[in-house]
Amino acid sequence: MLDERKAAVLRAVVEEYIDTAQPVGSDHVRQSAGVSVSSATIRNDMAALEREGYLSHPHTSAGRVPTDKGYRFFVDALTSPSDLGRPEQLRITEFFDRTHIALEQMLSETSQLLATLTNYAAVVVSPGVDAAAVRSVHLVEMGPREGLAIIVLSNHAVEKASFDLPSGAGADDLAAAGNALEQHLAGRPLEMSGRAATGNRSVDTVIEAVRAAFERRAPSGGDHVFVGGTARVAEAFEAVDTVRQVLGVLEHQYVVVSLLRDVLSSGQSVAIGTEHGLAPLAECAVVVAPIMIGGLTAGTVGVLGPTRMNYPHALATVTAVGRRLGENLGEP
Repeated sequence: MLDERKAAVLRAVVEEYIDTAQPVGSDHVRQSAGVSVSSATIRNDMAALEREGYLSHPHTSAGRVPTDKGYRFFVDALTSPSDLGRPEQLRITEFFDRTHIALEQMLSETSQLLATLTNYAAVVVSPGVDAAAVRSVHLVEMGPREGLAIIVLSNHAVEKASFDLPSGAGADDLAAAGNALEQHLAGRPLEMSGRAATGNRSVDTVIEAVRAAFERRAPSGGDHVFVGGTARVAEAFEAVDTVRQVLGVLEHQYVVVSLLRDVLSSGQSVAIGTEHGLAPLAECAVVVAPIMIGGLTAGTVGVLGPTRMNYPHALATVTAVGRRLGENLGEP
């Protein structure tokens, strides 16, 4: 732990470096709120913070920059999520108030919203079919011999499959088959195993046709991953190799999903530098928040940017967007 004076000096260095991306000298620190000691004392404290691993001294510059350890202390002990400005709050509210669209479009547009609000690359992950429960089943006649099964899931995903309409099956049979399937599947993952027989031969024939159609269909399970604001990666990092490596990671959905889940499962909402264990992201920080529906985690939202990101603002924005997204997805 740091004493109060050194903590104030460290806070001043981190906040100044986040704003300017330039090494911070003692004169800048002395002008910061909460620091009321001489430049000589500040220089001594900065040297001590460097020896203890909170700051580093790049090149021959007189200024210091935070290390991953310095950022971690700043996040854990010196800061908390900031209050979002009124314009940002209104933008989030207006976005979700007007968003009554298909699941995939909502998640894609949410990632773009988050990227715009933070100026970092944004990721939204929603569990796929395997993690969602069936909410309703609808069977529709599409032609003389063709029907369409529409199954709505608890995460607002919609699964469809065309099936051969049995000869002689009418609207009443479709309605009865849909009701039987809904009673059999509601509240469970989409799995057509087991029987949903009614004892009515015509209705049961329709049910069997729907079951066969879903079994023939290629599975669509797995997580839905949406990345917004990738162009902002180039703006956040000066080194071309770093930009290339970060973009390479974002192209691999499994890696992105694992990264966000690992951060949350560790009990953290922020991973800094090498903490997340991915070498290509050694110069990056990740801020994440869960998407909660009915008290259960139903996905993740997060942003990825340089380690000198504005942590208070990123935490507040990610938390607010994740909360509103969960509320929207949880609406009946």
